[in-house]
Amino acid sequence: MIEFYSGIKFVHVMAVLLSGALFLTRWLLVQGGQTRLALAAPVRYLSYSIDTVLLTAALMLLTILPGAVFANGWLTLKLVLLVFYIVLGVYALRRATAPRRRTLVGLAAVAVFLVMIGIARAHHPLGWLLLTGLVQA
Repeated sequence: MIEFYSGIKFVHVMAVLLSGALFLTRWLLVQGGQTRLALAAPVRYLSYSIDTVLLTAALMLLTILPGAVFANGWLTLKLVLLVFYIVLGVYALRRATAPRRRTLVGLAAVAVFLVMIGIARAHHPLGWLLLTGLVQA
């Protein structure tokens, strides 16, 4: 299965980028008063499809990698942040009714998404702090 690692990782990374870009686009549409378009069935189904590919690739990578990936906590933290990202995303697109709250929750969702990318890139809970050299592991 290890021979498929690079291909699966490529699919996973592309799905992450597509998922983030679609969320950002949908959130900006909601911010611009185009809620009907942002929440239209084809757009939702596209989001579900991308996220399914993303999760499937992640689970495949998890089966290939050794159990030690949980050793320093980066993957565990990323999974916890994923839950926060999903909840924030739901509020940013549907639940939050006040424009100011929708803006703040959407910005928080984007921030959590970027933190998750930093953690994944560094394979360390310090993420971007470690990558930029601001802290040493």
